[in-house]
Amino acid sequence: MVPFEPRGWLANRHVQSILPSLPLRRPLIARRVEKLLSASRELVVDCGEDVRLLAFAATQDSVGRGPARGAVVLHHGWEGSSESLYILSLGQVLLEAGFDVFRLNLRDHGPSHHLNPGLFHSCRIAEVVGAVRQIRALTNDMPLSLVGFSLGGNFALRVGARAGAAGLDLHRIVAICPVLDPAVTLEALERGPALYREYFLLKWRRSLRRKQAAWPDRYDFSGLAAERSLTTMTARMVAEHTDFPGLDAYLAGYAITGEALAPLATPSRIITSLDDPMIPPHELDLLAGTPTLKVTVTRRGGHCGFVDRLAGGPGWIDREVLSELTRP
Repeated sequence: MVPFEPRGWLANRHVQSILPSLPLRRPLIARRVEKLLSASRELVVDCGEDVRLLAFAATQDSVGRGPARGAVVLHHGWEGSSESLYILSLGQVLLEAGFDVFRLNLRDHGPSHHLNPGLFHSCRIAEVVGAVRQIRALTNDMPLSLVGFSLGGNFALRVGARAGAAGLDLHRIVAICPVLDPAVTLEALERGPALYREYFLLKWRRSLRRKQAAWPDRYDFSGLAAERSLTTMTARMVAEHTDFPGLDAYLAGYAITGEALAPLATPSRIITSLDDPMIPPHELDLLAGTPTLKVTVTRRGGHCGFVDRLAGGPGWIDREVLSELTRP
């Protein structure tokens, strides 16, 4: 592994956490990912149980190249999408390296609010397993890997833990700063800088407006959107739109600490940082001692940052993920 050693103000954890999604960077990234975007075609993936998820596929065939060396499903973070800058940046790197790239949207993320009447929540793992299984059927038995960021990393590892039961043969999984214990992450967001809370509240409320517009006869989120904190908003969502008995049960439902990853048979790697403002590193000690899971902890990097250059070229995390996926 090449060490991640940012210099100057790039060593600041909040700078690292903000830069990957900073809109000002989009023009720089957009020029580099033109091939990925032009090669991508929309897929509405049948996940079973009348659930459909939206994905975008860019294959080696679509860029006029020979057989792919493998396929990769990319999972974005909460309130991100298949168009998130970190997803596009990594997707372009993988496409150039010979992989078929599938950018999968979680339910109610990206332009997908109209596809399913039910509201997104983070325990909807069965449909993501179903989506990966359908993508697996499209890949002609080539090696299939999963890469996820933040909540997407949490989903990727949970898919891996269920792969055996689902009959899924996966090659590798890489999770960047995955949510480990959601209750701890929620507390970190509530106690930390207001910038992060307000960012997620703003994006969540916008998503709820889109969901209500898509299903006006089903939803009125005026009360839910009026809640002033992530904790009260999540608790109300759980009470009104899920079958969980309460907030604690819901948060525990998608934790990957304890024995949750014990069934993980796919070679997997977590990449996270000591200065992540949302995922306290001590949680790593609570993971199951799974022999297939390796953990890399850098001193710097923030939350899903690992930005070592401001220009639009591939960043450290892009290069590190590519290195992991191409290891023998």
